[in-house]
Amino acid sequence: MGDRKVHNRKQTIDGIEQAIEQLQASQGKLSISAVAKMAGVTPALIHNTYPDLAEKIRGLVGKATRTQRDAKHSALVREREINRTLRKELVETRATIAKLASVNQTLLNEMAVLKGIATGKVVAILRAREPSSESSPR
Repeated sequence: MGDRKVHNRKQTIDGIEQAIEQLQASQGKLSISAVAKMAGVTPALIHNTYPDLAEKIRGLVGKATRTQRDAKHSALVREREINRTLRKELVETRATIAKLASVNQTLLNEMAVLKGIATGKVVAILRAREPSSESSPR
């Protein structure tokens, strides 16, 4: 009877370890409850009878959580850098747009005056001064 108990213990440990591996391989949610369910035992059995396996599971869960957290943090840092670059680009683009709008308005005004002169509706007030005899030095 003692031999049978050792054999059952070995089978239970193997079943628990297989369940851990299967959950890791399938990317399923790893927890003591999930391992117990898959191995066909109770979570209490894992906690009380196999504390080393319970600790192994907790370690793997913690590692998975840390890995997930680190990946999210890295993604956040990347996105913040992209955001910073885009904000800088936006400021520069707005400044360029304002400058171009000013140049555009100046050119529109100049075009309106030139069209007026061309059609004779506007008379050019400023003309190049012709040298007169009154202002020439003696």
